[in-house]
Amino acid sequence: MALEYLCKACRGHLTVKSSIVLAATKMNSSVRGLVFLNPELGNYTKTTHSSFRIEDGVEYIYTCPICHSQLNSMRYPHLVRLIMIDEKHKEFDIYFSGIAGEKCTYKLTDSGVEKKGPDASLYDKYFDIPEEDRKYL
Repeated sequence: MALEYLCKACRGHLTVKSSIVLAATKMNSSVRGLVFLNPELGNYTKTTHSSFRIEDGVEYIYTCPICHSQLNSMRYPHLVRLIMIDEKHKEFDIYFSGIAGEKCTYKLTDSGVEKKGPDASLYDKYFDIPEEDRKYL
């Protein structure tokens, strides 16, 4: 089994073939389209239709193409949350930046946070949890 990604609301499968499929809307705009993301953590390649261009530095609202729930985190501004299921059927919360061009991904595990990408330190403040409080995650 390859990595699977699920919607945090409906738990619908967002992985199709070798991509994560999400709907994206440019913040404060009606410009929207589908985005195909690479499922490998730390790989920031994406594919869109030629009529929908993702602009670096612009924030996007990501929604589930199945239930249309917003995937942007309410807890952590500028981050998007998905559920990842690995080859061992273990679930993890995955966060990535909703601001195009920011390359940062966070995988929350039992033992801490795995960070990927050159911009991973941008949102460290959200995940700096004292060791004694990690048991409540």
